Parts: sequence; structure tokens; C-alpha cells
Amino acid sequence: MEAPGRGSMGNKKKTFVLYPSLGVGHLIPMVELARHLLRRGHGALIAVVDPPDADPASAAAVARLAAANPAIAFRLLPAPPSPDAGAHPVKRSHDTLALANPALRDLLRSLRPAADALLLDMFCVDALDVAAELGVPAYFFFASAAGDLAVFLNLPYLYPTLPSFRDMGRTLVRCPGMPPIRALDMVITMQDKESDQTKVRLYQFKRIPEGSGVLVNSFDWLEPRALKALSDGVCVPGRPTPRVYCIGPLVNDGKTGERGETHECLAWLDTQPERSVVFLCFGSKGAFSAAQLQEIARGLESSGNRFLWAVRSPPEEGDRFPEPDLERLLPAGFLERTRGRGIVVKNWVPQAEVVRHEAVGAFVTHCGWNSALEAIMAGLPIICWPLYAEQGMNKVFMVEEMKIAVELQGYEEVVSAEEVEAKVRLVMETEEGKALRERLAVAREKALEATKEGGSSVVAFAEFLRDLEKKSSYGGGGGGGGGGGCH
Repeated sequence: MEAPGRGSMGNKKKTFVLYPSLGVGHLIPMVELARHLLRRGHGALIAVVDPPDADPASAAAVARLAAANPAIAFRLLPAPPSPDAGAHPVKRSHDTLALANPALRDLLRSLRPAADALLLDMFCVDALDVAAELGVPAYFFFASAAGDLAVFLNLPYLYPTLPSFRDMGRTLVRCPGMPPIRALDMVITMQDKESDQTKVRLYQFKRIPEGSGVLVNSFDWLEPRALKALSDGVCVPGRPTPRVYCIGPLVNDGKTGERGETHECLAWLDTQPERSVVFLCFGSKGAFSAAQLQEIARGLESSGNRFLWAVRSPPEEGDRFPEPDLERLLPAGFLERTRGRGIVVKNWVPQAEVVRHEAVGAFVTHCGWNSALEAIMAGLPIICWPLYAEQGMNKVFMVEEMKIAVELQGYEEVVSAEEVEAKVRLVMETEEGKALRERLAVAREKALEATKEGGSSVVAFAEFLRDLEKKSSYGGGGGGGGGGGCH
């Protein structure tokens, strides 16, 4: 099989195979990384594991992303489903990725020219064995914050000394070099220490240092404390911390919609005053109970501010989201009373385009890292409502360390209408909100600087390529992280 072209500069141009974990949330950052590689003249192939029990939404997303990015080669890797059909999704996903190793090995052996490196999602650790067998250098692409990486690398050593996070409640968890984090804000899937999913995550995090290094979708200015912890080597006791390269932010620039036509909400935003609209959107899995949707609606209505709100139905069995019946889910008369100053959109909006629209003045988000970076690139103040995965940790970093966000109190259970109103007004109408907007303007400027020629992220990417060149000339494969340098 022919690999993507190497560009015009001979052996200086590399062929990369990118290997995301299962699910849209893992695929989208890999597409951004592939675009980044292509812009620099390298070849990029994304190998997508395709088990028979794949979720139809993921298959549709792969098709949409492939159609929107014809220069990126996509290959579906057939893989058997997890033999343990009743297991937690984290365990099933881990099993499937391990069972995909033979298909990945066949793909890598078939490529001409051969792959120069394998770029792995943080959960694809078992692919390290294929990389080592074939002598292909393997790096991780960590699509969340460097702060999350610092904590994750430490958890295999720290968590065995603690009770389950779910039994610690608001007690602070202290990882070396990092701000303390309440146990209830630690990774949602790891709240029960004895569960299969926690054991899977600890296994995965413990293997990350076996890679040749970690590319992180962040930039130096944003996370100095985390990068110091990583470079000082305090996160991984007793072995070298992998070399960390902050090469971000890599995000959808919002200039071209994946769907071609203009979404109705963008046409509506075109008619609104500058920075006047609060945008509420909660990621590919974000959904609320009917009672919580009612509280959000009441808070938005009483705030008097304009809003654009993407609403999903409460999930049914199997995490399926039926078509939302807005008249039934929202307070009686809400849509009529807010007509003109608010718009509610079912399920999907083109988030990357919305956050960059000049009419948008604040972003209520689940704190997925991709969403946080999109907000930074738009200079958009953030209101945090973490829902799943590592989002509670991201909230801590964004509010306390980066100071680019405020949080909604009560997100652990129910956020009241009064709290929604208060935080919307704070960001949109007060001096504190103005200061937050100024801080975001600085963050955006620093992000742009990092990605310009000579900026920290460009320099880090060049250092990664130099490191890869060294490994290639020695014929080395996947293992053995470098020193603890952060760039």
C-alpha cells in the first residue's frame, strides 16, 4: 500500500501514522494534528479502529471528516469486539484496541514508504508493542492539557496509597508539582479505585513513559506550572519522564464548515450585536436531565441576555440521544418569550465557527480541552460546567491556574437557575467579566505568538522532528522516554 507522499524535500519529510482511540472526541484532535503535519509538508495517515459494534455516530463522523479532509489518508482497521460484552465501555474499548494490534501491524508492514513514526492516542498504549516489534518510533499525542498529563503520569504511583476518590469527596488530591484537586473533580471513570475501568486507566497511564515522547496540544505560556512539574521529572517516580513537546493549540480554525452550507444559527448570529450572545454547548456526549434543562432555561430567561443554546435530550439506554422535543423539555412558553433574543438548536452546532463569531461574548462549556482551546483562540471568556472524563480537572486548571474561566457552582449535582443567571451576568455585565475578557485577549495573543515562526510551539515541533531524526538514524523503536525536558 502506498503511504502519503513525503513532500518535496526528500528524506526531511516524514510519513506519520496517527492512531486515535475509539470515539469522535479522540478522532477530531488527531485530524487537527494531521492537518498540522500536512501544512508542514509531511504525509499523514489516520488508522481508525473499526469494530463491528462501533457506534453509528462515530462511523458518520469518520465519513464526514474524511470527506472534509481529502489530503489526509484514512484507513479503517477491522477489529473484533471486546469478548466481554457486559464490561464497562472503558474496558471494552481497551480490549478492542488491544485486539486491533494485528491489523495495525499489517498496515504498518504494507506501507511504502514505511512509516517514520507512529503517533498514538493516550489510550492506545498496547500499540507500543507493535511499534517495538517493527522498529517504528512511537510518540503519544496528548490532546488534553499538560496539567492532565502531569496528573495522569503520577496516578499509577499515587492512587494505590489513597482511598477511592468517590469516598474522599471534597478532600484534596495532591500530585507533585500540581495544584491540589478535589477528589470529586478527578477523572470520572476512576472514582472507584477497585473498578475495571480504573485498573485499565492506571495501566494505560503507566505505559505512556515507554513512548519516545509526548506531543501535547497546549502551549508553554498557558501551563508553566504543569510543564515545570514534567520537566523536573517529579510526575513519574523512579524512571525518566518522557520528553514533552507543546505544539498547540491545534484547533479547527472555524473557517470552513464540515457541512458546506451555512448553519441557521450562524445566520442568526449575523443579526446580533457584537459580543452580546452567550453560547452554551456541551460536547459530543454532553446531555442533562429534564429538570436541569428547565433550570438552565429559567436562568437564561431571567438573565435578560441573548443566547444560543445547543440542547440534547436526556440520554436513553446505551447513551443514545433521541430527537429533543423542545416544547416538552423546556418551560412552558420559554421559546415564545425568548424569541428574537435567544435561539435553541437541537443536538449539533458548528462550534468552531460559533465561538469565533463576533456576536458571541461568552461560552458555557463542559471544559473538554478542544473546546477550551477554541475559546482561547477566539479570546472568548469561559463559564465552566464539567460533565465527564477529565473535565473537572480542566476546570481547576482553567479557573485557578490559567485564570481564563469562572465555574458554575453546583455542577456536581444540580446548577440552579439563579446560579446560571448570576454567572452569565457576571461575565457579560460586570467589571470582573471585563477583566476576564482582557485576560482572554492576552491568552489569544500568546497562543498566536506560540504558533508563529520562532514561537514556542513551532520550536518544539522542530525539536520533535530532530529527536525523531536521531531515533531513525539509530534505528530505534518505540521505547524509552528521553529526559524530562519540556519545550
